[in-house]
Amino acid sequence: MADRFMSMRNLKFTLHEVIGASPEGSGHTRKSMDMVLDAAFDFAKKALHPLYEEMDRHPPELIDGTVSVHKEMRSILTTLGKDGWISAIFPEEWGGDNMPPSLLHAVCFIFASANYSASVYSGLTMGAANLILTFGSDELKRTFVPTMLEGKWQGTMALTEPEAGTSLGDLTTAAAPQEDGTYRITGEKIFISAGDHDAVDNVVHLLLARIEGAPAGVKGISLFVVPKLRPNDGALRPNDVTVTQIFHKMGYRGAPITALSFGEKGDCTGYLVGEANRGLSYMFHMMNDARLEVGMGATAIATAAYHAALDYTRNRRQGRRLTDGSGAPPIPIIEHQDVKRMLLFQRAVSEGALSLILQCSRYEALSHTAPDEEKADYHLLLELLTPVAKTFPAEMGILSTSASIQCFGGYGYCEDFPVEQHFRDMRIHAIHEGTTGIQGMDLLGRKVVMKNGKALLLLSREIDKTIKRVQDYPALQAMAQALSEAKETLSTTTMTLGGVAKEKGPEAFLANATLYLELFGHVTIAWQWLLQMGVVSEKLAGQNVRKADLAFYNGKLDVGRYYFGYELPKIGALSIALAQPALTLEIEAACFTD
Repeated sequence: MADRFMSMRNLKFTLHEVIGASPEGSGHTRKSMDMVLDAAFDFAKKALHPLYEEMDRHPPELIDGTVSVHKEMRSILTTLGKDGWISAIFPEEWGGDNMPPSLLHAVCFIFASANYSASVYSGLTMGAANLILTFGSDELKRTFVPTMLEGKWQGTMALTEPEAGTSLGDLTTAAAPQEDGTYRITGEKIFISAGDHDAVDNVVHLLLARIEGAPAGVKGISLFVVPKLRPNDGALRPNDVTVTQIFHKMGYRGAPITALSFGEKGDCTGYLVGEANRGLSYMFHMMNDARLEVGMGATAIATAAYHAALDYTRNRRQGRRLTDGSGAPPIPIIEHQDVKRMLLFQRAVSEGALSLILQCSRYEALSHTAPDEEKADYHLLLELLTPVAKTFPAEMGILSTSASIQCFGGYGYCEDFPVEQHFRDMRIHAIHEGTTGIQGMDLLGRKVVMKNGKALLLLSREIDKTIKRVQDYPALQAMAQALSEAKETLSTTTMTLGGVAKEKGPEAFLANATLYLELFGHVTIAWQWLLQMGVVSEKLAGQNVRKADLAFYNGKLDVGRYYFGYELPKIGALSIALAQPALTLEIEAACFTD
């Protein structure tokens, strides 16, 4: 297994030099942020990465009603709690450090690059604890949050039911009010990440349910804290939460995904979070963060696969150049043209996606710290870009990890090397926290049209700033022009689809939303690559560039050129398809015959 799973040089370049992610008031400087990143990398290299393949080969098991996970996970979670990684984003009163979003996402990237499965446990707990702190009562906060942040209790989000996945309005889990202000919970949930395991002493579910008499559909959904063991006079007692199944997955095997039954014996207690019937809006507060985390997880896996392929192609000798004689020695396969193309593609995807997600984290910070008149604009930008930041690395990461396997040839298809696992681990990201189809409809049907299209106008202005920033560098002019034209293609396509909405209605409007999301993603990543290339050009125009930096910067320019030459042109075909009536509207389901 390759020892190198990411590039700290690229992460710090993107974080500091491209995004400029040290928001005022955060208490962090570039030096302090680098200390955090270095500590995260040291922990990831020593504690997480050595278990990467082992956790996949020995997945969780359901034994006597409890899910047994890798024996090292308890130690890992204890350390993450004791050393303040789980509490880092929270205020000091909760043991936190007010870590800015950009730094948090960078740390998550490091952990996920080293071992995606091991990294998700603490991330889920952070999200659940944040939801309780944001909307829960003081009693709920005191009862559950401290132990969660210590890594002793796991947090989850329990949304999906056997007959209610994406369509949450159809959920049937019920909550009956009790005289003491609690609720009696009955129902089933499936696909619950870390829904039960023996690396913690308790599992705290953030669960969606419908209170008796609540309105139908999404307007009648409430949010509850439902622990596996409920506190009772300083002790913990069973809360009638039963694991009915663990799902045996294609990848991401080191973390359990469970099915749960609540209230089989009529003794499952839930505690209402916030106000009744507002559960879905509360959960989406966590969901938006979770979607960025999914995008970052996919980016991390693609990054690890790229570095594995890079190490292999540098050392594997096979074949000769077409101009070499038959007696010439074999060359490293990285010298072959198609291998270089595949490596360029992988790096373009992973480093472009990383830049976009850190850009989103910057907007997230500015939506809280910018002057009041600017906060709403940054929030709109974050809302617009979240489905793209979730989906581009998820979908393109599948292709990127596949290219990594291809670099290895037959060895890549075998367990001898880690890339087949990276490919399997990647596949879930286009599904969980909202499938690609859902993200496409969210982008086109909600985010693009909100505030009369203001978010898209704000993004256009951000892209124009980047184009203007590179205007003094002749080598970037063709790419700046290409991005400008791509932005216009996106705008024209959006207006065309807007006309479809008015003329033919929402179903025709959203029929090809996934293609629109793909086009949008290519344009957005091209923007991030031009931004990086502009920063590099500024650095190279300065004095005393170190030799190591020179190689890094030139590599950035080469990958950027690749993206503009090979990937961005794909929007041409997408725009043509989107300009035509959606074929799926004409084809009846009956056509799919045996």
